[in-house]
Amino acid sequence: MHPPMDGFPTTRGELVVVTGMTGAGRSTAAKELEDLGFYVVDNLPPTLLRDVVRLVDETRGFEQPIAVVVDVRSGSFFETLQANLAQGATGRRTTLLFLEASDDVLVRRQEAARRPHPLQAGGRLLDGLQRERVVLADLRSEADVVIDSTNLNVHQLTDKVAEAFGSPDSTSLKITCVSFGFKYGIPVDADLVVDMRFLPNPHWVPELRAMTGRDPEVADYVKERPAAKTFLEQYVPVVQTVAEGYLREGKRFMTIAIGCTGGKHRSVAMTEEISARLRDLGYDARATHRDLGRE
Repeated sequence: MHPPMDGFPTTRGELVVVTGMTGAGRSTAAKELEDLGFYVVDNLPPTLLRDVVRLVDETRGFEQPIAVVVDVRSGSFFETLQANLAQGATGRRTTLLFLEASDDVLVRRQEAARRPHPLQAGGRLLDGLQRERVVLADLRSEADVVIDSTNLNVHQLTDKVAEAFGSPDSTSLKITCVSFGFKYGIPVDADLVVDMRFLPNPHWVPELRAMTGRDPEVADYVKERPAAKTFLEQYVPVVQTVAEGYLREGKRFMTIAIGCTGGKHRSVAMTEEISARLRDLGYDARATHRDLGRE
């Protein structure tokens, strides 16, 4: 993500570049951005990126936010896209949104749509997906926002996009603290991952087993442990340090994944506490629980 270049109006609208895996929800994300007031261009060759921004500036004004969807059909043009983003060539604050999903889910979605993969080249659908991951690897690593749609329906995906781009506040850092269960896998969009399995597990306390980390009894059981208090006192300042660095580097989104075995007790309680402490420090922080209710 890059700030406006010198000589451009400081009120220029945001530019969101939407890319990611075929079947991961690029079209859904683009539709939601359109509903949020963005001028959306689908399947744009990256070489035309600056031309689109110039035309929108001339016809709709500098404040009009823009979203462009770029996919593997652009082929070698991806190098041009990366160069433009790295140089801040459009003069707009730019966010790269990457849509991700697991291979098995992408295969099911493509088969349901009865569409071949653009890189399939007569082989299996999975072959096309694997080639696509290689082509998109560099963009994936540079993305400002990664949304994993593996376990999301259309409405949940649009909610994620709205959370990221629906706020008029474009300068603050948005921190999402997400609890998860290690037995279900680490969230692929995590920037920081912490493990709460060093704390006693309420699952083994009969009167707490059926409760969750949102229940006061469980939250107190987890947070009142000396190790939990020490962790919170030492970890929140670490997040502050990282957050300050993110803002200096122009990043506006941070995802902290907080895990325990099943994502029901310890991680939930600590996620709520960490997000609350960050809010008390003035950060735009929210708690969400990926695996709560899954057991």
